[in-house]
Amino acid sequence: MNYLPNLLFALILLAGIVFFVRNVKKLWRNIKLGKDVKLPKANKQRWSNMTRIALGQSKMVVRPVSGFLHIVVYVGFIIINIEVLEIILDGLTGSHRMFLPVLGEGVYGFLIGSFEILAFLVLVSVTVFWIRRNIIRLQRFIKPEMKGWPKNDGNFILYFEMVLMSLFLVMNATDIHFQELASGNIISGFIAPLFSGMDAEVLHAIERTAWWVHIVGILVFLNYLYYSKHLHILLAFPNTFFGRLQPKGQMDNNESVTKEVMLMMDPNADPFAAPEAGAEEETPAKFGASDVMDLNWVQLMNAYTCTECGRCTSECPANQTGKKLSPRKIMMDTRDRLEEVGKNMDKNKGQFVDDNKQLLDDYISREEIWACTSCNACVEACPVSIEPLAIILEMRRFLVMEQSAAPGDLNNMMSNIENNGAPWPFNQMDRMNWSTEN
Repeated sequence: MNYLPNLLFALILLAGIVFFVRNVKKLWRNIKLGKDVKLPKANKQRWSNMTRIALGQSKMVVRPVSGFLHIVVYVGFIIINIEVLEIILDGLTGSHRMFLPVLGEGVYGFLIGSFEILAFLVLVSVTVFWIRRNIIRLQRFIKPEMKGWPKNDGNFILYFEMVLMSLFLVMNATDIHFQELASGNIISGFIAPLFSGMDAEVLHAIERTAWWVHIVGILVFLNYLYYSKHLHILLAFPNTFFGRLQPKGQMDNNESVTKEVMLMMDPNADPFAAPEAGAEEETPAKFGASDVMDLNWVQLMNAYTCTECGRCTSECPANQTGKKLSPRKIMMDTRDRLEEVGKNMDKNKGQFVDDNKQLLDDYISREEIWACTSCNACVEACPVSIEPLAIILEMRRFLVMEQSAAPGDLNNMMSNIENNGAPWPFNQMDRMNWSTEN
C-alpha cells in the first residue's frame, strides 16, 4: 500500500505523456496536409532568427510594457518548471525534495528562492495582463474575432498560470522542513504565517494537496496547449526557423507562369516545340489556394503558431481605416478550417471526405482579402514571424487565375497593362502628351 501513491503518480504521468504525444502527432499530420515547399538549407541566418526572435523575444520588446511583462512570464514559467524534474522524481520514487541533499542547503535554497521570486513576478505580470484584457480592454483585444472562445482562451491561460504559481508558493509555505532552511523561502516565508497555528498533519495535508494539484495542473496545461493559442510556446521555435529570409516586399512568382513569360520574351524560343522527353509537367493542377490543403505546410504552421496578440491587426492600415480585414482573423480562420479538416479525417479513418466547405468564402470573405494593401505591416509586427500576407496572396491568385474574379478596378488595370504596357488607359504614343500642354 505504501507504493500506491507512486503507482498513481506514474499512471497520471503516463496518461499525460500519452495524450501529449497523440496531440503532437495530430498536429504534425494536420500541418503536413499542406503542400511541400522548397526551402533553402539550414544556415546561420535561420539559426540566428530563431535564437533572436523565439528565444530572445526581440520583437516583443518593440512594445516595452507588454514586451517586458511577457518576458517575465516566459522566463519565469520556463525556469520554474525546471523544478518539475524534481517533482517527477519525487513522485516516482516516493522521496521528498530529492535534490536538497544532493545540492546542499545553500545551492538548493538559492535555486528555490530564485524560483519563488520568478513565481511572484509571474503572478504580478499575468494580473496586469488580465487587467489589460478585461478592465482596460485594449482595442486589439476586443476586435470582432476576439469574441467567445478566443477571449475565454486568453483568460483561461492567465488563470492557469495564476493557479500554478500560487500552488508552487503554497506548497513551499506549508512545507515545515523547507521553511526551517536558512534560505529559499524568500516569498513563501511571507505566506507561511497565514498557516500558523495549524497542526503539522494539517500543514502536511495542504502541502501534499498543493503538490498533487500543481503537477497534475502542469500535465493538464501541457495537453491544453493543443487547443489553445498558447501552442506558440512550442511552435515559435520552428516557425521562426523556417521564416521567410527574402526581403518582405519581394513576392513569390509562380514558376510555371514565369517560364511562360520568359518563353514569350525569348525571340529564339519555339512556343510550339514539344517538351523534352522525360520532362515533368510543370503546370500546377491549381493556381493559388481556395482551401487549406492548397497552402504549403509552412503557412499552415504559421496558423497554428498565431498567438492572437493582435499586433498585426493593430498595425494594419486597412483595419485602421475601417475595412473588414484583420490579419489575425486570417490566421485564426485558417487554423479553424484546418482543425475542421483534421476532425473530418478523424471521423473517416484518416481520409478527408468532401464537406462542401473551403477556406475561401466559408471562412475568409473576398472583401477581406481584397482590402489588403500588401504593405507587410502585419508581417513586420508579428513577434513570431507569421505571414498573413502569404495566405492572402495565394487566395488572390486563385481568384484571378482560376476564376477571373478580380475586382473591376483591378481588371481594368490588368487590361491596361496588357494593351498599353502600363496601368493607365493611355496609348504608349500618347503618354507624354501632357508635357506639351500649356
